Amino acid sequence: MDIFQAIIIGIIEGFTEFLPISSTGHMIVASKFLGIEQSAVIKAYEVIIQFAAILAVILLYRDKINLKEIDLWTKIMAAFLPLAIIGFLLKDWVKEIFIIETVAWMFIVGGIIFIVVEYFHEDEEKKSKEVEEITWFQAMSIGFGQVLSLVPGTSRAGSTIISGMLSGVNRKASTEFSFLLAIPVMTAVSGYDLLKHYEEFVDADLTAFVVGFVVAFVVAYITIKLFMVFLQRFTFIAFGIYRIVFGIILLMIL
Repeated sequence: MDIFQAIIIGIIEGFTEFLPISSTGHMIVASKFLGIEQSAVIKAYEVIIQFAAILAVILLYRDKINLKEIDLWTKIMAAFLPLAIIGFLLKDWVKEIFIIETVAWMFIVGGIIFIVVEYFHEDEEKKSKEVEEITWFQAMSIGFGQVLSLVPGTSRAGSTIISGMLSGVNRKASTEFSFLLAIPVMTAVSGYDLLKHYEEFVDADLTAFVVGFVVAFVVAYITIKLFMVFLQRFTFIAFGIYRIVFGIILLMIL
């Protein structure tokens, strides 16, 4: 991987990781377009840029990472458990269905779900308007909804946000809970991958890794801030339409 490729992949990771459009599908298309083979070195690079994305969330929501928010973080960790347990048990099955066709169809299905949910969603009527107001029932609903993200192309952000909205949380609080839930989820996943691929760092181009890390962090930071501004004026329908179009394009490429 050269510097240019590292920058492109870093931008894609930072931009798509926390939006409900699945970073997996975009990484597949980008890698194919750039001629990047899915090697152990690439996997190690993905670990690095995921850590960069996590750091962006931590920096942005550092005011919520303290003992005063112990109730919120207890709910977040509880919501993390379903994915941790089921993901570990089904990890081999996930690898088997990790094909572009699955990603494409889940893009389309997820897009349709977003449009349907938004059609019936009344944000002003939701009881939980702040992330601290999310109940245990809502937190666990989001946690079990996150399990759907095991299917490639579903989007972890998408499944958690939709689960939150369906359980009575408004868009803003659902999205912020999704961001905070990403911290334990991505830390666990990235940490596990790091243990598996740490030897690859020895032979890797560390310059490309550092550049990619910085790019992914900056893009993720800016994307999260702009995304929250976007939600103050618009709904998720645009993302639903985008998912459907992107899924169709993937099927056409196939």
